[in-house]
Amino acid sequence: MTVNNSLKIDLHTHSTASDGTCTPTEIIKLSEQQNIGAVALTDHDTVAGLDEFIDAAAKSSVIAVPGVEISTTFERREVHIVGLFIKHKSNKLNAFLKEIQQGRHVRNQHIIAKLQSRGYDITLEEAAAHADGDIVGRPHIARTLLKKGEFASMEEVFEKLLKRGRPGYAPRPMTSPVEAIAQIHAANGIAVWAHPIFRQINEYQWCRKAIKYLKRHGLDAIEVYYSSFNHEQSSALLAYAEEFELARSGGSDFHGDSHDAKLGIGNGGLHVPFEFYEELLVKAEKYR
Repeated sequence: MTVNNSLKIDLHTHSTASDGTCTPTEIIKLSEQQNIGAVALTDHDTVAGLDEFIDAAAKSSVIAVPGVEISTTFERREVHIVGLFIKHKSNKLNAFLKEIQQGRHVRNQHIIAKLQSRGYDITLEEAAAHADGDIVGRPHIARTLLKKGEFASMEEVFEKLLKRGRPGYAPRPMTSPVEAIAQIHAANGIAVWAHPIFRQINEYQWCRKAIKYLKRHGLDAIEVYYSSFNHEQSSALLAYAEEFELARSGGSDFHGDSHDAKLGIGNGGLHVPFEFYEELLVKAEKYR
């Protein structure tokens, strides 16, 4: 395969299998329409959409990269580890994800109980009805309240009830990034730290320290291009990738209509070059 920098790639997307609004097939069709050469489906804590995703790509010109995004915690901060090129039928990986999904379910029960105690007419079954896949999360709870006419927008639900520190928020148990990296490697994938400075504007010192630690535990790459990154942030991450000999990745964090970020272009200025895909593919050979 030769480098084609006229093509862009998007290695961070979500479908209806988790909290996105587009099906895996629709993501492939959109990618083809927008001249995206390679796209990864990285649903939260699930690989349920990957069979459909891979089948749809086989009928298109788009390269499908099977992936997953795993929420972890490190030094009391949330760290998202994306697995790319994973063998998604791995029994070990699926058992690991099942444990995480159970933690999500318990958290959802706590959120619903908090909302009910404050007079909101909502059940977990109603929220689950808004999820096309097995993953039910705060976006589905928010969508349920929105449909009931309780709020004017999803943003309002989160701002008043569901974001951290609000009365309907409940934490959930998370694994460590080291464990997530190990599980991804066991499934023949590579581990990428997604949006390393997301919600940590200008906290470069902590980010560099965390990268140094995670590199020792097998981190393969970091997202250097992301929908909300500015030039300064991407430049810093590109320097860290070079310093620690990590591969470079990037993506929009596309969720469909529920988020502003658009497939392939993020908030308008995103362009992840095709050469990143080839760089990551070479990294992935290490785990085959």
